[in-house]
Amino acid sequence: MVQAYILVQTEVGKSREVCRAVSAIDGVALAEDVTGPYDVIARIEAPDIEALGHGVIAKIQEVPGITRTLTCTIVAG
Repeated sequence: MVQAYILVQTEVGKSREVCRAVSAIDGVALAEDVTGPYDVIARIEAPDIEALGHGVIAKIQEVPGITRTLTCTIVAG
């Protein structure tokens, strides 16, 4: 199992809506609306790195209202 955190910046006023949409994506273990330089932080998981990138991350990047993402893959657990 490969896991990562996705740090998400959204359009102004869209963080709650984006958080709900990201939470509904298969492979998202947790998504939270936060304060600071990022608006939403999600913990994601997939069976391998390819599924993580082409499946979960690609679906997150398609969510309307997202302006930028940063992926931080977990290297030790």
